[in-house]
Amino acid sequence: MAAIKLTAKRQATLPRDLCEELDVHPGDEIALERRVLGGETLWIMRPRKVDWSWIGAASVPANATHDMTAIRASIARGRKRERP
Repeated sequence: MAAIKLTAKRQATLPRDLCEELDVHPGDEIALERRVLGGETLWIMRPRKVDWSWIGAASVPANATHDMTAIRASIARGRKRERP
C-alpha cells in the first residue's frame, strides 16, 4: 500500500503511479468525495478536468448576419469540422 506524508502546511506529494493513473499534472485539481461504506469512511479521488476548448466559440464576427439561412450554414460548417 502506498502512503503519503503531510508537511507542516498540510501539503502532500502524491505517488507517481497514482498521478499517472489519474492523469493529473502539476496545477490540476483533484475532487474529493466522502463516502461511508459499511461504517468505514472512504475518500474517493477524481481528477477535476476542465475542458477549455470551447473558449471563443461564441465569438461573432463583426460582419455576421443573424438570418436563418446564415445560421443554418454556420451550423452545417460546424458539423463538418466535428467529424474526424
